[in-house]
Amino acid sequence: MRIRDYMSLAFDQLRRRKVVTALCAAGISIGCAAIIVAMSLGDSAQSYAEKEMNSFLRIDEITVTPFSAGGNRSGESNPNSEEAIRGQLTDQKLEVIRKLPHVKSALPMQSLSYMPMFMSDDRNNHVEVIATDLNELMSMGNTFRQGSPSDIPDTIVLNHGATFGLIDQQALNDLYTKLERDPFNEELNKQINQIQKLPASLYQKQVRFKYQGMEPNKELSSSYMRVTGILAKPANSTDSMAVYDKKAYVSFETAELLMDQLKLSETSGVAPLKKGQYNAVVVKVDQQDHVAKVEEQIKKLVLNTQTNLNQKDRLTEQFAIIRTIALGAGLFVLLIASISIVVAMTMSTYQRRRQIGIMKVLGANLGQIRNMFIIEAALLGFIGGLIGVLMSYWIVWGINGAVITATSSQETIIFIPFYIIPLGIFFAILTGVLSGIYPALSASKTDALTAIKRD
Repeated sequence: MRIRDYMSLAFDQLRRRKVVTALCAAGISIGCAAIIVAMSLGDSAQSYAEKEMNSFLRIDEITVTPFSAGGNRSGESNPNSEEAIRGQLTDQKLEVIRKLPHVKSALPMQSLSYMPMFMSDDRNNHVEVIATDLNELMSMGNTFRQGSPSDIPDTIVLNHGATFGLIDQQALNDLYTKLERDPFNEELNKQINQIQKLPASLYQKQVRFKYQGMEPNKELSSSYMRVTGILAKPANSTDSMAVYDKKAYVSFETAELLMDQLKLSETSGVAPLKKGQYNAVVVKVDQQDHVAKVEEQIKKLVLNTQTNLNQKDRLTEQFAIIRTIALGAGLFVLLIASISIVVAMTMSTYQRRRQIGIMKVLGANLGQIRNMFIIEAALLGFIGGLIGVLMSYWIVWGINGAVITATSSQETIIFIPFYIIPLGIFFAILTGVLSGIYPALSASKTDALTAIKRD
């Protein structure tokens, strides 16, 4: 018998036993849909978690610092040693890094310190001041909400979070004093939280920084600087999150001025800036999968590197467990469905004893009888798998609709990866084939003459 003949007989039998076919296909479709939806939830949750984690931990970035393999006996490294000189992060090495494959940008950055930023009306908040190349900020994925960077000294660029919480320090201190007297006053806590989330218009405004000097009660102050740009809020971020991420970017020229005016080398231990040398460079890679490869190339330049890939690997391991559990749950449902197929196919064997007997009398061998039942069961599994795929899309569509309604977000969170669809259909067909083996063996052992006489 040809495959076409087997398929024709299988379709004919499934069409005749519509109720049994529908019940068996329903069981398989539910199991197939359970596998697809469960694995899709695992993949979607991992993708969403990685996306959120990348927003905070910057998994696609590498922090590069000068090479340091340890110090001398006193614990201090010798900056004039041959090893220290070879491990310096210079302009030449920066250019080499920028030309490496998969590197989108490499931006030198040096954190000066956290310090209070004051406006002309004495409103202030604390920000992290970072020296960098202002013209390269957009290469790191930043966009400007207002203004743009400037090459003029004494100019500054603020991120989105730095515009929040600029308040009169005296008023804030009064609130904290009241809160100390009444620590369980919810109204006072609410007022403080609301004040810290109030945005301020800082574009083209004058700001300055203050820092505690070496002498007691002596506060050092910088000259006023003009805000020439405000960065837009990062994607997947909220104002509540931005409140805790306040940064002010200045050029290296302006950073030297700040370090001199606030004596940061003496008061906070910030290393002096050296022309042509950097204390840190942030490298942005085009894809997360290329980070490890780029990191190895950078290490060959005798430099130290740091990434957050270990966090991603840990997350992948955790979600691998979740996907395994989800797959097990789907397979359990398919196991239940397979029992119904075994019962249905076994009943079909008894109902079709006369047909089997006649086929044997006409010359059909045992292999052909077995193949007929197995192909019939496989076809039943295939039909159930197709229905299961449709069901899984309906379920995912419903879940996304519920999430969008509950969160007022237009972002689709749950999706079905393409590779899961053939996997679900494969398990459905496999379930049908395995479930049809016993009925097929039972049918092949039927005695032809006895079956014809009884029926």
